[in-house]
Amino acid sequence: MALFPAFAGLSEAPDGGSSRKELDWLSNPSFCVGSITSLSQQTEAAPAHVSEGLPLTRSHLKSESSDESDTNKKLKQTSRKKKKEKKKKRKHQHHKKTKRKHGPSSSSRSETDTDSEKDKPSRGVGGSKKESEEPNQGNNAAADTGHRFVWLEDIQAVTGETFRTDKKPDPANWEYKSLYRGDIARYKRKGDSCLGINPKKQCISWEGTSTEKKHSRKQVERYFTKKSVGLMNIDGVAISSKTEPPSSEPISFIPVKDLEDAAPVTTWLNPLGIYDQSTTHWLQGQGPPEQESKQPDAQPDSESAALKAKVEEFNRRVRENPRDTQLWMAFVAFQDEVMKSPGLYAIEEGEQEKRKRSLKLILEKKLAILERAIESNQSSVDLKLAKLKLCTEFWEPSTLVKEWQKLIFLHPNNTALWQKYLLFCQSQFSTFSISKIHSLYGKCLSTLSAVKDGSILSHPALPGTEEAMFALFLQQCHFLRQAGHSEKAISLFQAMVDFTFFKPDSVKDLPTKGQVEFFEPFWDSGEPRAGEKGARGWKAWMHQQERGGWVVINPDEDDDEPEEDDQEIKDKTLPRWQIWLAAERSRDQRHWRPWRPDKTKKQTEEDCEDPERQVIWCLHTKNKKRLKSQGKNCKKLAKNLLKEPENCNNFCLWKQYAHLEWLLGNTEDARKVFDTALGMAGSRELKDSDLCELSLLYAELEVELSPEVRRAATARAVHILTKLTESSPYGPYTGQVLAVHILKARKAYEHALQDCLGDSCVSNPAPTDSCSRLISLAKCFMLFQYLTIGIDAAVQIYEQVFAKLNSSVFPEGSGEGDSASSQSWTSVLEAITLMHTSLLRFHMKVSVYPLAPLREALSQALKLYPGNQVLWRSYVQIQNKSHSASKTRRFFDTITRSAKPLEPWLFAIEAEKLRKRLVETVQRLDGREIHATIPETGLMHRIQALFENAMRSDSGSQCPLLWRMYLNFLVSLGNKERSKGVFYKALQNCPWAKVLYLDAVEYFPDEMQEILDLMTEKELRVRLPLEELELLLED
Repeated sequence: MALFPAFAGLSEAPDGGSSRKELDWLSNPSFCVGSITSLSQQTEAAPAHVSEGLPLTRSHLKSESSDESDTNKKLKQTSRKKKKEKKKKRKHQHHKKTKRKHGPSSSSRSETDTDSEKDKPSRGVGGSKKESEEPNQGNNAAADTGHRFVWLEDIQAVTGETFRTDKKPDPANWEYKSLYRGDIARYKRKGDSCLGINPKKQCISWEGTSTEKKHSRKQVERYFTKKSVGLMNIDGVAISSKTEPPSSEPISFIPVKDLEDAAPVTTWLNPLGIYDQSTTHWLQGQGPPEQESKQPDAQPDSESAALKAKVEEFNRRVRENPRDTQLWMAFVAFQDEVMKSPGLYAIEEGEQEKRKRSLKLILEKKLAILERAIESNQSSVDLKLAKLKLCTEFWEPSTLVKEWQKLIFLHPNNTALWQKYLLFCQSQFSTFSISKIHSLYGKCLSTLSAVKDGSILSHPALPGTEEAMFALFLQQCHFLRQAGHSEKAISLFQAMVDFTFFKPDSVKDLPTKGQVEFFEPFWDSGEPRAGEKGARGWKAWMHQQERGGWVVINPDEDDDEPEEDDQEIKDKTLPRWQIWLAAERSRDQRHWRPWRPDKTKKQTEEDCEDPERQVIWCLHTKNKKRLKSQGKNCKKLAKNLLKEPENCNNFCLWKQYAHLEWLLGNTEDARKVFDTALGMAGSRELKDSDLCELSLLYAELEVELSPEVRRAATARAVHILTKLTESSPYGPYTGQVLAVHILKARKAYEHALQDCLGDSCVSNPAPTDSCSRLISLAKCFMLFQYLTIGIDAAVQIYEQVFAKLNSSVFPEGSGEGDSASSQSWTSVLEAITLMHTSLLRFHMKVSVYPLAPLREALSQALKLYPGNQVLWRSYVQIQNKSHSASKTRRFFDTITRSAKPLEPWLFAIEAEKLRKRLVETVQRLDGREIHATIPETGLMHRIQALFENAMRSDSGSQCPLLWRMYLNFLVSLGNKERSKGVFYKALQNCPWAKVLYLDAVEYFPDEMQEILDLMTEKELRVRLPLEELELLLED
């Protein structure tokens, strides 16, 4: 049967070969209508009709085309007619389009025209089918569905060779610049790149508008915004895995544990079984079940339960042991942990977050606990101090002062309480004045003296009262010096020397108050005091008064100091504040001693131009000429002291005199002094600690000489340390030491060190002489080993001593040893550690040696002695050479978290400032302005954070040096407004520091008058009033 019955007659034409050649395209399976109609019947008709139409194969098409070759002529004519019609229609379309502009309407018209052209052949084929199938009633289904479209993908019975070829051209392709937008697949381009290209060498430029969405520009929120701070305050949910018994075998990886080990369930929404239950609910548009939504609260509930159990435990323990003050203090500290947790004491849901962030609630809770503790421990000073410190946030300064006065009245014999009370009064700006604080120091010392003498019967003297009184006296002197009253501080030292060391025998048995009554006439007599020319002391003056008068001795004229230039204002064209600042600082340096009338010039007290310089009962310089004059006076004083019979064998005095000669550059004279002192020692060997210290200083000075003479100096040092171990008298250096003598000296050092370590470990607490001998002996042995063998031998001696003493300071099985014993051994370890690090630094200076041993030694030492400035200075110097600051910052952070001294904070700030200075040096171009070629890396903010954190402690907030450094740093950044705020904040904590006011005059010259008025109000020392400055400028 022919495929097109209308052309069946053409198959009988004589030219059968040409007709077959023209009809070869009918063999294309894409035009097999039988298969399409059969599949259409399967989808639309009943299952019974499926058997009526079978799909046609390629062989069927070939047989049918061969049987119908007689229809070739008619088909050829029909195809020619269709081509003519197409050409006419294209010309007509082109004539219309030239009259209009090109646009979307033209493209849509061409699209419809092309679609109609595509439909015409199909209609023709469908019509021919109907005409040919009219006599055939068995193919009714195919005739009904021939005009319908069916996708090849929907045909299930097609073979692998099925395809469709469309050779009809689309005229819109050459009439327009691009394809019709409806024929292009829509997609979203992510970025401007393309897969498969090398981004370093190739790029793509996309024409037209960008496909990216224009996102609204929102300002990036940093961590300090309210929203971010709220997120940071939210507690994290603890994640815990299933507990399994520990396995003895090591595992090569950490397995990821699933919450449920059941087999995955596949559904139409989760075909691969990879979604969990919550994800499946989300895909379905459902929320989590009610039970699961409440599940995250289980962890906070468990935490709250644990904290509540701890609170109950604390309550039970303080009920059972109400006298345990340390337990009460631990309970107070525990409140910070409780308040950080999700509101344990919250009543309502909204109240939880409010109480969590409420500082007042924490303070009230702590205050309630402390009040309960004080009720059970009325005599505990620590609890009362904690309460006063806590109440600083609640009470007014006047109320706090009254509470402090009550506490001092109840505990007048507590020296630690007096010290904290004086520091508190110094730091209260509203109630501060120099005279008031000075009188408080006097009351403190007089009260403690009465307690020590037994005059106050109600309170006995506590252990260490005398040492604490001297510490308070030094604190008072520093207070007066920092306030500008250096004359009063010097006078206090003079009075202390005369009152302590030159006390007459006739008044020694009297109480302190009676001794002061006898000392007052000597002080006001106008006679030379300690440190002044012609001074003989209180005892000699008293003895002479008993005999009937005082003999005036004229001092030598060559002792006079060089005259100073009286011209204070050298350049009057400078700004007024610069002139005043220079004159004030100049007077501070020159007028540091109390003014005394010169009787040779017939001066009286009325001749003093500045009455503040007179101290009645109640130095550093860059001038080379003055330095030499002071050295000359010190040498003369030392010689006069060594001539005294009781000072002939004083090795400490000999050591200071020889060191002074060495510092002044008189190396040969210093060697003579050292040799003379060592020759007087005799055969003491290694038993005298002062002799060991003298020899050690001599050897160290020789080793530190210039590299040109270092070899000979090293031989001298070996000679000194070797002679120290011999029983024969010391002799000056004559040449190289023999190897036999060196070997004997090493054996002597080893035996002496073993004996000293054995005696020290047996005695508990260790005596002071034993500790000083161990220190000097170990240091001499380390230096000897370094000079004769090398650095490794010296380090081995240090490790041996450290291991032995460390077990004594912190014995096994106990937290800390006896307090007195552990402190003495700690001082020994610190001194030997300093020697160890000094040797490592010197060895790196003179030879090639790795930096790691020194860095490790300093790190270990600073963990044990965080307040040692020498160790910190060495650590900062070596770490400043490193390009990476992360390790140094981590180390400083570790130390500052646990250490109480202020030195770690100061050196951490200094290390960051050195790094910032290094970055700025790199950024500067030929010493000009800074160019931001290297990122800042947050150094400025890091330094500010270090300053703020250091000032949170009491020692930091009351340190004038720290405030000065902070103020100078802020001014260097150009932030004057914030600098003023820091200055006034510094005055709130250190109102007595005169240097803060002088710095403020330099940084804020416009506020000079206000600052000077403030100094006058607080009674700080102003040596050049503005009125006097105006008179000097007029002259």
